This record gives sequence, C-alpha cells and structure tokens, in this order.
Amino acid sequence: MIDPTTLDDHAFAVWAAERAGAVLLDVRAGAAADGLEGKALKDAGDAAAQAELDRLLTAHRPDDAVLSEEAADDKSRLTAPRVWIIDPLDGTREFSEPPRDDWAVHVALWADGDLVAGAVAQPALGETFSTGRPSVVPPRTSQRPRIAVSRSRPPAFVEALAAELDAELVPMGSAGVKVMSVVRDVADAYVHAGGQYQWDNAAPVAVARAAGLHCSRVDGSPLVYNADDTSLPDLIVCRPELAEQIVDFVRRNGTE
Repeated sequence: MIDPTTLDDHAFAVWAAERAGAVLLDVRAGAAADGLEGKALKDAGDAAAQAELDRLLTAHRPDDAVLSEEAADDKSRLTAPRVWIIDPLDGTREFSEPPRDDWAVHVALWADGDLVAGAVAQPALGETFSTGRPSVVPPRTSQRPRIAVSRSRPPAFVEALAAELDAELVPMGSAGVKVMSVVRDVADAYVHAGGQYQWDNAAPVAVARAAGLHCSRVDGSPLVYNADDTSLPDLIVCRPELAEQIVDFVRRNGTE
C-alpha cells in the first residue's frame, strides 16, 4: 500500500491522478445500473473525480493552493508558492460514451513561477504519463507529419496548416489525450486555438516538456501558468523539428 507522505511531487501527481482515474472507472462501470448517461454521466464523473482529488490534496498537501476546473477560483493562489492545477476529468464527452478511451485526468504542480511536476492518467488505457519518469519519444514512424485535432470541432486554420506541411489530421478526444498522442508517437503535433484554460493543458505540457517536446503559445511565446486570468486559449505541442514551421505558419496566416 502506498504511503502518500513518502511520495515526492512527481510520484504524488501520478498517485493522485490514478486514484481519481479509478473513481472515474467505477462511475462508468456503474453507469447503467445507476441510470446515468449523457450529461448525467458527465456530471457524475466530474463531481466524483473532483471530490477524490480535493480529498487527497487536502489530506496530503494541505499547505498548497489549488486551481481546478471544477471548483471556485481561490485568488490566494496568486501569492502562493505552490499551486496544484488540476482537471479531474478532461474529455467529459468521451467519458460519457463508453467504451471510448480518449479521456484523461490531469494533475500538475506549479511552483515559484513554472510547472515543476505533472501527470496525465488515461484510466481506460491503464496508462499514466508523468514528469517523474519522462517518456522517451521514439523516432517518428510516419513519413507525413500527423497533427492531432478535435474530433468534433477542429480549428479551420489547422486544415490549411496541414496542407502546407503535407500533414495528416488525426481526430481524437481530450486535450490531454492529444498532447499525449505526441508523446506516444501517435501524432507529431497538436496545434490548438479557440479556447482552453490553464487546467486543460498544464499537466500535459509538464509531461510533454519532460519528454523533450516543444511547447508554446501558437505565436511561439511561453505558456504562463497560475496567471490571474485562467484562460490559456492556444498552444502548440510538437516534435522540436516541426516547431519553427508551425509557428511561422501561424505568424503569417493567423488562426482565423
């Protein structure tokens, strides 16, 4: 049995994400018996995972601040030295459509100005990616670049980007899953504009950085976390060799 008091921040992020993931799998497994589907299943998953992460952080990291999608924004985080940035269930739509596996739990730690630890659990795959054991991104296996995009609302500019790079678009679910697809060599880039928040990409970016991937805003500027405004609407996560081409395209063409 794991003693959470002995875990460093990297291992704690993994443990917390996996505990929340186990709760989500239980919610999903009991959905039919409980009469949960659609929005009701989404809401049940969000609430259960938030409650579990809140319990774990309160018990084992009581002095740290928290920024979560599913809780009120306590502005005391702005002067706190350590802030956990969490998304208890990233990809609620996919979670509510069993047996889809492209949903995730995000747990990241910001400390003294930057992300220092993070974990992205994909419970339905039984996999967790973390900064504690950084992934080694394998050599690219595809001759054409692959760009991960939303299966329901891909940004129009990404289609033009794909045409310029002679790239293939790969639709999938949550933001965390898209970033992890680059870590896993399922895709070579994830380019997004049009709306995200800090909790959508903090943990995925921490993991991607640890794996040696390029992570920035679409104009090439740094991603800033624990800012007062929780909006962080765009990002690029890609293999380093593609970064210059993608940023240059956005600078020339914009994202409209």
